[in-house]
Amino acid sequence: MKITYIVNTRMPNQRAHGFQIAKTCEKFAELGNDVELWHPYRINDIGDDVFAYYGLKKNFKIRVISVFDPLFLERYIGALAFHLQSMAFFLTVFFSPIEKGRVVFTRDFMVAFLLRARGFEVVYNAHNWSGHRSFFSFLLDKKVKIVCNSEGTCAKLKDRGFENSLVARNGVEISEFTTVESKSDIKKKLSIPADKKVIMYAGNLYRWKGVDVILEAVKLPEVKSLNAVVFIVGGDENDVEAYKKKVEEENISGVAFSGHVLRKDIPFYLKAADVLILPNSAESEESVSYTSPIKMFEYMASGVPIIASDLPSIREVLNDRSCFFVKPDRPEELGGAISKMLSDSSLCKRIADQALLDVKKYTWDEYAKKIILFLEKN
Repeated sequence: MKITYIVNTRMPNQRAHGFQIAKTCEKFAELGNDVELWHPYRINDIGDDVFAYYGLKKNFKIRVISVFDPLFLERYIGALAFHLQSMAFFLTVFFSPIEKGRVVFTRDFMVAFLLRARGFEVVYNAHNWSGHRSFFSFLLDKKVKIVCNSEGTCAKLKDRGFENSLVARNGVEISEFTTVESKSDIKKKLSIPADKKVIMYAGNLYRWKGVDVILEAVKLPEVKSLNAVVFIVGGDENDVEAYKKKVEEENISGVAFSGHVLRKDIPFYLKAADVLILPNSAESEESVSYTSPIKMFEYMASGVPIIASDLPSIREVLNDRSCFFVKPDRPEELGGAISKMLSDSSLCKRIADQALLDVKKYTWDEYAKKIILFLEKN
């Protein structure tokens, strides 16, 4: 099969979607498909190319679409610059020659609409639902194939008449989490105190990800009394600085920030932890219904027990045997769960072992195979 994956985003980038896009291309190509990734030109502080930055095999081609970078105009016209860039990108893609018979795979519904109008077989990769996507349901042919990241996303699309849909959740490369190094050696390498328990969150620092709840939980007596440090791994520079300021202003002790870390180092950080936190907020519909966090699968593969918000999106993968659930946005519940987990090693082992068993269903290989089979059968 010949697949052209078209995205309107900076590549590579530090966010999870960039890795997910690149990993999908690699895995499609591993299955014997002819894969191209198209993305726009953007000024990029990351010096490495897509393959080096994400640690991928060079088994697919990349085409950079020449359109202006919106950062040139943002200082003058604000968000309008990004709308103009999107229009330029979509029109350039629409008029670009594409080999007959190629399947167009995309996360951008305007790309899906325009190239479906040109007669190409199009697959829309849906990762959420929001108000502006209601417009999408009127534009796009209901027969278009949809690959959804979650049951919540799929249900929303089926409500809009898109029946030719598949749920394919994100995944993990389990082999990245096999290491002969001990936890103490990893802690030493990462300059994490050897004598302290480690409570860890890894990922972006958007508000709906729930980092504020962790910081409130840290203030509680039952957490303060623990010989523990809270490690916040990831986040862009501005968000990290904002949270550092919050910690300083509120005099919250026992919290450390790593800032952005390379993907190759994430398994080591996770395996250095004693408990991993997935504190998604119920205040965001994205969090409640649509998300399929890559870090959830990485947490599972790490062999470290997980505490997570009890939300439908999370329960699509985790359950009461593989995770300790708490009500979202409740620092007191999270604090109690942390205290319980760090004092009950047998509970931790049972939860971590079950998650490690369950995650075998959620590899990137299985993800790619599921999608390719769906495309071949439809």
